[in-house]
Amino acid sequence: MEILKEYSGSATVSAAMRHSVMAGGKRIRPILCIAAFEAVTDHETKRSNEYGDLIDVACAIEMTHTYSLIHDDLPAMDNDDLRRGKPTCHKAFDEATAILAGDALLTHAFEIISLTGINSKKDNRIYLEIIRRLAWATGSRGMIEGQMLDIHSENKRLSIDEIKRIHSLKTGALIESVIYCGALFGGGVPRQMERLNRYAKNIGLAFQVTDDILNVVGNPDEMGKAAGSDEKRNKNAYPSLMGLDESIGFAGKLIDAALESIRPFDQRCDPLRAVAQYIIDRKK
Repeated sequence: MEILKEYSGSATVSAAMRHSVMAGGKRIRPILCIAAFEAVTDHETKRSNEYGDLIDVACAIEMTHTYSLIHDDLPAMDNDDLRRGKPTCHKAFDEATAILAGDALLTHAFEIISLTGINSKKDNRIYLEIIRRLAWATGSRGMIEGQMLDIHSENKRLSIDEIKRIHSLKTGALIESVIYCGALFGGGVPRQMERLNRYAKNIGLAFQVTDDILNVVGNPDEMGKAAGSDEKRNKNAYPSLMGLDESIGFAGKLIDAALESIRPFDQRCDPLRAVAQYIIDRKK
């Protein structure tokens, strides 16, 4: 990620940031942001200078997501050794460095978005709204709340509605936010935004259901991380609550609903359709 080359923090923290961001991954969230932008704009706009600014926003989104993964892998959380087929940040460096690298990625992401807004010809209020939405999605009323609820639910039996709420916050909030930000950047109108929000809610939940399924049946070599961790930690997951076959069917219904919500869009929405299908076809 070229934008990280300009980062001039501590050499150790910078190396830890790069280790985690450049470890690979699906890049689903920045792709969704760009795809939502493309879904509501024409090709003339896509070729304008705005597209370069959007790439900066998308890079910042990936940094925000990577921060959450670094902290999620820590010994106090999931205590994972591998992420994307490579040692997790606290294993490659140490726990303190991993905490600081996560903090640095999150704050650097907001610096990038605000600096892009300062230098942009676009209305600065759009950048402020993007910052607000990302802060909400990753904060105490979004991803962090979902993570806290997930921790408190270990060794407890939850209902399907309870686990849906956890995952709508832990995973879905950021996915909904990045799709909103991409469409906002592209000048989406209310009816488009509403349909894209429905799409986002469905694929956000489908993403987590598929993650739970892969945690049971996935190949660790393909996934780049261990399988079976949910069962070992006695965590609530869809296969344990619904059964494996029912979980697979549920994920398929969510994707169908997502695709139906964007059916009125033209071919510019095809990348979002492809991402929806990828979510349940993926092996990692």
